[in-house]
Amino acid sequence: MQERRNFHRGRTFLSGRITFNNRFSTMDCLVRNLSQNGAKLIISSPVMIPHEFDIHIHKRGDSQRARLIWRSDIEMGIALIHAGGSSVVSIETARRIRTLEADRDALAKRVAELNEPT
Repeated sequence: MQERRNFHRGRTFLSGRITFNNRFSTMDCLVRNLSQNGAKLIISSPVMIPHEFDIHIHKRGDSQRARLIWRSDIEMGIALIHAGGSSVVSIETARRIRTLEADRDALAKRVAELNEPT
């Protein structure tokens, strides 16, 4: 079998989390090997996962966009999509930002209601 990878993948045993559906759907996984542009993941059950998703590796505190390359029942190979210059935030930070934005919108609406002439 011909090796098609551009970078060597080192063996790992890292916990990770797959997130999709605007980060509302999550699934734990095990990162079995990793390089700067891809990884092999193992999940606990054969469930549907979209073609693109976010992968968060807990020990590294790192989140990246990923594209599914191949898949068997509980194993999958992914390519990491490197965003040109944009920063990736953790799932918790993204949730906190969404909550704060909703709070800001609710407060702006309340201020507008209070400023209406009666």
